[in-house]
Amino acid sequence: MQLSFTRKVVSATFDDPNLVSAAGLVPVLRLAESAGLSELGRKHLSLPGDKGANAGLKVTSLVAGMVAGADSIDHMAVLRHGGMGRIFNRTYAPSTLGSFLRAFTFGHVRQLDAVASRFLGRLACRAPLIVPPPGEQIVMVDIDDTIIEVHGHSKQGSGYGYFGVRGLNALIATASTPQSAPVVVAQRLRKGSCGSPRGAKRLVADALKVTASLTGVPVLVRADSAFYGSPTVGAV
Repeated sequence: MQLSFTRKVVSATFDDPNLVSAAGLVPVLRLAESAGLSELGRKHLSLPGDKGANAGLKVTSLVAGMVAGADSIDHMAVLRHGGMGRIFNRTYAPSTLGSFLRAFTFGHVRQLDAVASRFLGRLACRAPLIVPPPGEQIVMVDIDDTIIEVHGHSKQGSGYGYFGVRGLNALIATASTPQSAPVVVAQRLRKGSCGSPRGAKRLVADALKVTASLTGVPVLVRADSAFYGSPTVGAV
């Protein structure tokens, strides 16, 4: 079976000025504002030049875009569709946010880590993120990496990892209990061809510090055999 006509519309644009495509962002950004996301970004991020101006608001915009489903710089245009400008102020253009991110060095990534850890702490003051089970005062921290596929040979840092696809390697630490969903407590994006344990020592140390500040109970770290080297185990 096949269609008996040719599709006339090859693209669609959400441009009705009276409609909002992601109204759920209103409570999300209200919570982020109450926990001081923009304030933390302004305080801890120090990018030079005009690209680093209003860093806190740009970080908030990027978080909002990802919550709304954006997975690329171009998709950040979701924040400017329809009537979004009537609900939110300072909705930056995707090109502005792209220039902001391209100005990052590894030092600025570490500054963003400081923002993330402090933001998690403030969120935990408003609602329990990690709840230890009754009678079992322990939190599980899982360390693992994965390959995020990218396209285009000029993509910085991309390479062929253990999946056999071109991509970047993401190292992620999550904290969880049977009573609470996993919470990302540390993350790092690395070269696609790097080995699993590269940089894990620092990430594990960061993850344990954040988890301890959120729960104050003993932590059990779980990881596969790729991480069972002296640097990572020593950090634990």
